[in-house]
Amino acid sequence: MYCNHCGKVIQDDAAVCAYCGVRVATSRARTKLMRPRQGRKIAGVCLGFAEYFDVDVTLVRVVWLIASVTTVIGLLSYPIAWIIMPEEPLMLDAPKNAQQVTNP
Repeated sequence: MYCNHCGKVIQDDAAVCAYCGVRVATSRARTKLMRPRQGRKIAGVCLGFAEYFDVDVTLVRVVWLIASVTTVIGLLSYPIAWIIMPEEPLMLDAPKNAQQVTNP
């Protein structure tokens, strides 16, 4: 399989490109509800729900906006979800001079 962003060959079951770090278009929905670090607009709540339920993030944002304008529950639920939802773990790059560990 090829990465749509950088064009390099990646594993067939990869959710993220190992070279450029971009999520692959064929990735499956997340199994745990969390706020991603990349691609979010404010806090990543809508993006987290979109990835968890495997729907378009724009649809989730529009529905949340309509719920926030029409009801108090929609307005209060965003900051509550911001506090409750855990943030995606920080993925650090390996040091440039690090040696690869190989199994004998």
